[in-house]
Amino acid sequence: MAGLTTVTDETFQREVLAAERPVLVKFTADWCPPCRQIAPVLAEVAAEHTERLKVVSLDVDTNPETQAAYGVLSMPTLMVFRGGEPVRVLVGARAKARLLRELDDILQP
Repeated sequence: MAGLTTVTDETFQREVLAAERPVLVKFTADWCPPCRQIAPVLAEVAAEHTERLKVVSLDVDTNPETQAAYGVLSMPTLMVFRGGEPVRVLVGARAKARLLRELDDILQP
C-alpha cells in the first residue's frame, strides 16, 4: 500500500523502535474488514504527514512476537511509538478527521 511500510518481527526494532520521528504502527490481519476500511485513511495520513510521522503496518498472523510483546488483541490496533516507547494506543477503524484529532499533539512540529 502506498505510503505504508510493512514491518515484521525481524525489522520492528530498526523500523519502529529506532526511528527518529514518531511511528504509527497498524497491527492488522488479512481477515479483518475494519483493517481494510482504515487502510486508505492511513495511506493518506502517511502521505500528508511524512515529515512528522512514519506509518507502518504489521500483520499479526505472520508476526506473532511483536503482537504478543505489546499485548495487541484487537484488530486494527494503532499504536504510536516515540523514542522506542508506545505513547498512544487506538483500537478500531476511524474516520480520517477523528484520527487526525487523536494524533494532533503528535503531529505538531
